[in-house]
Amino acid sequence: MGIIIKPIVTEKATSLTEKQGKYAFKVVKTATKEQIKAAVEKTYNVTVVGISTAVVKGKVKSRYTKAGIITGSTSDYKKAIVALKEGDTIDFYSNI
Repeated sequence: MGIIIKPIVTEKATSLTEKQGKYAFKVVKTATKEQIKAAVEKTYNVTVVGISTAVVKGKVKSRYTKAGIITGSTSDYKKAIVALKEGDTIDFYSNI
């Protein structure tokens, strides 16, 4: 399994890309900034200038069923926001 799980393509992450040229990725919780940098540079052929990481806590979810209320939670995950060198871009939609 690689370091990068998937890119985060939400409205907030897309606006961050358009305004500041930063990209968000969901990564393995044990990954270091050096490992994330190497994985992004190898996968997308770009130059990484800076990385910010954060561990996002899971949300508590509940639903109503015939058997009653079922509660659970989503998993915690690590998010990496990667800043690229001026002029470099990543196109997530090219291989669809």
